[in-house]
Amino acid sequence: MHPPPRTALLVGATGLVGRELLRQLLADPRYAAVTVLARRSAGVQHDKLTEHLVDFDRPDDWRAVAKGEHLFSALGTTLKAAGSREAQYRVDYTYQYEVARAARHHGTEAYVLVSSTGASAKSAIFYSRMKGELERDTAALGFPRVRILQPGPLDGDRQEHRTGERWALRILRPLAPILPAAARPIDAAIVARAGITAAFDPTPGALRLGAADLFRLGAKA
Repeated sequence: MHPPPRTALLVGATGLVGRELLRQLLADPRYAAVTVLARRSAGVQHDKLTEHLVDFDRPDDWRAVAKGEHLFSALGTTLKAAGSREAQYRVDYTYQYEVARAARHHGTEAYVLVSSTGASAKSAIFYSRMKGELERDTAALGFPRVRILQPGPLDGDRQEHRTGERWALRILRPLAPILPAAARPIDAAIVARAGITAAFDPTPGALRLGAADLFRLGAKA
């Protein structure tokens, strides 16, 4: 017998990996419904999709709808776009943590977090420390299954312009065959596919999936 269809909750649906997660979740017959919490619309219409436009600074207004058997968290911004470290921390850490806490309260079984290579709560680098603190604190919320994705440089069609990142990818792409997995550009579609695969892995507890794991899990059958 096939298991019953699942429900998914997604934050970060307008970002590079988030857009791929949304596309793949809606196309996946294992999911009966997908709920998105977002600051702006993803611009997608689908029978399985329910989109809530929210102010993440007002969690009392959206906590009740932060429900799904699988939570996919891919929200993030850049320091330049945020304008300050404090503002970036609020988006990358606080918003995602509050969604995870609300989802766990509603009984979410599997939590999939899109983090980054080098994330560590003890890092001297602000970005890596922020990601590491989020990994640590959300894993402590008590989800039966936690899957932390740590991709290397993300590749794909970004809606926003990131000049430095674009030039770095131009250099890294031709070198990909000889680079270690953590330094190899990884397409957002691969990360999304790996995250969905990981969500269905019944192994209890927290698993950190590095770039090599993501390339393997996200490979097309």
